Amino acid sequence: MLDTGDVIPKNIAIRPLALSSGETASLHDFAGQWLVLYFYPKDSTPGCTTEGIDFNALLPKFKKLGATVLGVSRDSIKSHQNFCAKQGFKFDLVSDADETLCNAFGVIKPKKLYGREYVGVERSTFLINPKGVIAQSWRPVKVPGHAQAVLDSVKEHATQ
Repeated sequence: MLDTGDVIPKNIAIRPLALSSGETASLHDFAGQWLVLYFYPKDSTPGCTTEGIDFNALLPKFKKLGATVLGVSRDSIKSHQNFCAKQGFKFDLVSDADETLCNAFGVIKPKKLYGREYVGVERSTFLINPKGVIAQSWRPVKVPGHAQAVLDSVKEHATQ
């Protein structure tokens, strides 16, 4: 399970990622810049929508600091494309249908909802520095104010 201070392993860094834009990238493609990687449970649900909207609203400020934002869930590319179109997201979402990225970051956890137990994605965010090291992690995440807290962390780390 990757966490603060860990270097992203090469096998994870070079793994192709399916993006909502229809393109493919890898974490390695973002080397040399700050990367905000946020994991969320499901497209088009209230908390995940709010979180995405919050990151989208602050996107120009993230970009000004040289940071890229990527959202990650187990949803399909088609689901991501619909979610982005409906909400007007200007950043990519990663489809991790096989859970490789989720498992590497240890975000798949037992959860309970209305007394029902299941395994799902724990809302988590990782700030990866330009050298591929996790500078900070947040787990579990509470949505209100989270995107701003991540932006504040990027500001703090980027000016050191």
